[in-house]
Amino acid sequence: MKREIILDTETTGLDRKVDRIVEIGCVEVIDLVPTGTTFHKYINPTHPVHKEAFKVHGLSNDFLKKFPTFRRQVRQFLAFIEGATLVAHNASFDIGMINAELERLDIPPLQNEVVDSLALAREKRPGSRHTLDALCKALNISTAKRDLHGALLDAQLLAEVYCELRGGRQIGMTLDLFAQVETSIPTVARQRPVPLPPRLTDEDRAMHAEFISSIKDAIWNEYRDPKLENAA
Repeated sequence: MKREIILDTETTGLDRKVDRIVEIGCVEVIDLVPTGTTFHKYINPTHPVHKEAFKVHGLSNDFLKKFPTFRRQVRQFLAFIEGATLVAHNASFDIGMINAELERLDIPPLQNEVVDSLALAREKRPGSRHTLDALCKALNISTAKRDLHGALLDAQLLAEVYCELRGGRQIGMTLDLFAQVETSIPTVARQRPVPLPPRLTDEDRAMHAEFISSIKDAIWNEYRDPKLENAA
């Protein structure tokens, strides 16, 4: 069983030395199947959100100041991702931001195995655009609910993209298709156009009837049809 955590972060800006995480979204995937288990937290960054970052995710300073800081939520986050492979789009940014937050708290950096879904997409789909929006469009994954970037929503979309790139969705769809075919098409026994002639002679039938009559409470009597025997 392989447990993977698809994660995304939103931040106050792009400089890990000074900027902070304002939102973390995680989606659990086991053997390329999303389990429905998620982790989602808004975080008070104690640092102003840059205007350009606000245009991306829409999380204002007034909104974020109501939530706990990273220090107060980090243990829950680390417990959720413990032992799992982490998957992120342009993973060096998200993992770098998380490790910068951990360093400020004197907590060792993440030791999890990390998969960069951006690198995977470039490998699987060379020559194409590899933004999350472009991949969703190419793979027929709906982004109808995505007006702004959001860590949990983006992690959920990335989980679908990642499973598709790894072949997980096709495998499941193929199995479902076969199941539908097997259950929806009845099995019809082939019939001969002309029945074979009977191989029993009148003598055979008479001998069999005599044999049955010699046995007390013979089970064959339950299946005998006197009309057919008399007609024979």
